[in-house]
Amino acid sequence: MLNLNNTFIPGLSKIWNHINIIRLIILITAVEYLTGFAYAQNHVEFKKLWDNHILEKKISENIETFRKGDAVIKIVSKDGKSVSGAEVQAKQLTHEFLFGCNLYMLMGFKTDEENKKYESAFLKLHNFATLPFYWSDMERERGKVRFGKDSEFIYRRPPPDFCVEWGLKNNLTLKGHPLIWHDYTPEWLPDNNRAELTRIISERVAQIAKRYAKTIKIWEVVNGALERPVDAILPEDYVSWSFKEADRRFRPDNILMINEVADISHEFLKEDSHYYLLNMKLKLRGIRLDGIGFQFHISGDLYKDFVSSEKLTPMQLMDIYTLYGKLEKPLYITEITIPTVGDESEGQSLQAYIVRNLYRLWFSIPQMAGITWWNLSDGTAVAGENKIGGGLLNEKLEPKLSYGALDQLINQEWKTQTVGKTSDTGIFSFRGFYGSYKITVTSEDITKEYEINVSKEGDIFHPLVFEN
Repeated sequence: MLNLNNTFIPGLSKIWNHINIIRLIILITAVEYLTGFAYAQNHVEFKKLWDNHILEKKISENIETFRKGDAVIKIVSKDGKSVSGAEVQAKQLTHEFLFGCNLYMLMGFKTDEENKKYESAFLKLHNFATLPFYWSDMERERGKVRFGKDSEFIYRRPPPDFCVEWGLKNNLTLKGHPLIWHDYTPEWLPDNNRAELTRIISERVAQIAKRYAKTIKIWEVVNGALERPVDAILPEDYVSWSFKEADRRFRPDNILMINEVADISHEFLKEDSHYYLLNMKLKLRGIRLDGIGFQFHISGDLYKDFVSSEKLTPMQLMDIYTLYGKLEKPLYITEITIPTVGDESEGQSLQAYIVRNLYRLWFSIPQMAGITWWNLSDGTAVAGENKIGGGLLNEKLEPKLSYGALDQLINQEWKTQTVGKTSDTGIFSFRGFYGSYKITVTSEDITKEYEINVSKEGDIFHPLVFEN
């Protein structure tokens, strides 16, 4: 056997080392090429599924059918006569559908400029905000609860009072997350005393409901119930108990939701899906449940399976939400993270492509009531998540392509603006996306403005009195 380190063969070892280096370079290059090729091929196959004309037709038809309604405006004079030939402009101002994001970085940046950029970017897309109620940060010391605006600063945990004030000022629908969870609990909780723990949780629910039930409309009562450790010390019949407790503390007009992690909530075993069975159990027991939440944090292996079309294909997603629609409760996509994978250009393009297609699919589901992105900007996630670039903004708070994709959908494609003239009977009709509208009427050089709501539950007829 030839010994390459044999000094009696001068120079051969060095030559062989050079050959091995060249081979290694060729091998690495080949692997990178093949990996890149496979990655590109995955995207080709992935896009074939989403660009399918049958899927596109279904999504477009559902959006037209379930997200828009007819409005009939009748313009009459003060004495009740029809105003014919008047010019009418209808411009949509807000959405009835909830487009949201967590509000965890409100006033959380180092400079006023950054905070203003965050707030502006948030409000341009969103009418819905998730507020943090993580118990471990809300009440680090027993009895010292961080509700007030002057509370100690904690990263990603702005005080609820401050969030509520800002949210209501900007006409946002608010959601509290989470009310009861086996994780993020204070260190001072009793370890093995179920009765005492149950009493303390009951006190927490009562305290929060008394302070926020009027201002925060939606509550995620239980979070991640199906991923909790089997040995976790919790109230007996934990999920049912939690909803009963919330029901007796909160108002009838609050929405009490359940929320579950992505891989469990999107597991699909038809009627035997574990999350479906949990929700069905609550329904059969007559326990109040007002909404069903599905997380959609996809990273690591789940992201790879997603872009390789092994999991969460468009038809699988349609089947999942159709199944849960049978429970006759509003559905919510509650937490979304889509990574930016690859180089800057390719990564942003793919993220934007995914975001646009997912939002269109979710918006087309009849039972869907809201969609919530998670971290608005890169660099603001929990430890370990920042590396995946899961924001709609970069770390400089500049819009990524995904932000632009949502802006195009929410503020342009899914907002109605139309103009026309009233008929001889003073009628002007249009079909538009559900939400509030500014109606501008001009007749004989006089202009008046009104506001109406086109709502899934509301009357389509809107009489308006035009006074000269």
